[in-house]
Amino acid sequence: MARPRKRDYETLRRELIDAGGRILAAEGPAALSTRRVAQETGTSTTAVYSLFGDKAGLLREMFLEGFERLAAAFASVPRTDDPLADLLALGDAYRANARANPHLYELMFGRPVPEFQPDAAASERIQPTFDALVEACGRCVEQGVFADIGAHSIAVQLNAMAHGLCSLGLRGALGDEDEANAHWKRAFASLTRGLAA
Repeated sequence: MARPRKRDYETLRRELIDAGGRILAAEGPAALSTRRVAQETGTSTTAVYSLFGDKAGLLREMFLEGFERLAAAFASVPRTDDPLADLLALGDAYRANARANPHLYELMFGRPVPEFQPDAAASERIQPTFDALVEACGRCVEQGVFADIGAHSIAVQLNAMAHGLCSLGLRGALGDEDEANAHWKRAFASLTRGLAA
């Protein structure tokens, strides 16, 4: 199969990435192969090789796509005059993205495929998502909402809590939707109160 035509490229790429993510999430790394992903999307393994090179290339693109979707979710959050509201909105966008892309979430933040390790270039490409959180925390410090313990340190704490809650929520460990929402709101309210200036 020849390389997909320009107008087909993004659609096929996305379908292959999502198929790979669903297989990995549902059946584990042993089930993930270029042949299986091709079958799931009704295309050939040649198309997978053309787009990604090999299975390692597919995993790398699945990883990066997860962060591209997160970056787009962050970019959709409007910036207002209320830095705390903006920060909480970023948290909500993070959670919404995790729930919309559960099949990519574990690859983004875990090690479901032990041999997959993002290279330096991939790590550099995903850094802006964390930088957006640091910047939002910095605004809270600058405007006296949070005590100045360092924007990076605050971002690490918030990121760790958001990741933990999302991971548990995706596994159904926080109860039904109403319970999970309540846990999310209470946890952020408690942490932001503790960070207050």
